[in-house]
Amino acid sequence: MEYALRDAKAHLSRLVKDAQNGKRVVITKHGEPVVELVRCQGQGGIDFDKLEADRRRLGIEDASPEEAEAMFAAFHDPALSRRVLGLEDEE
Repeated sequence: MEYALRDAKAHLSRLVKDAQNGKRVVITKHGEPVVELVRCQGQGGIDFDKLEADRRRLGIEDASPEEAEAMFAAFHDPALSRRVLGLEDEE
């Protein structure tokens, strides 16, 4: 749903309620979309329960230190070295 800024001001409470209910609410200015009201998601952070469920669903198991080192070596990209990123002085 699109609303001109003038109309949005007059009906803001209703538009907020619509956005909370998952409806797409776009506010336009001079006919151009400028703002979209969206429902706020939960607080940030990591959902460890969901992470664990996804890990099990994908069959990902904890790696031993040796396996972790092998994975790191397999995916090591020299282009992202400390020197390239400026984290280390050139000699």
